[in-house]
Amino acid sequence: MTRTILDPTGERTVAERARLARPASLDGLTVGLLDISKPRGDVFLDRLEERLTGVGANVKRYMKPTFTKPAPVDLRHEIATECQVVIEALAD
Repeated sequence: MTRTILDPTGERTVAERARLARPASLDGLTVGLLDISKPRGDVFLDRLEERLTGVGANVKRYMKPTFTKPAPVDLRHEIATECQVVIEALAD
């Protein structure tokens, strides 16, 4: 039996990106916490925010309207202009 698997992303070529260097410290940096709107993601981010502020990071919270689609362009732009580091939460 032959099976065909469709890729819903529509990428014709695989995107390869180099990893960015991690900062030596989060002290004084603005860290964006992106809740992708899955259940209990906020619980994880609440705890993470406590830990990050404890090491001197400034924390900004963001939320996607739904986990089923990529973040809207305006939200991505807002995060990119306001934060030096971003953490995306996924939970269930």
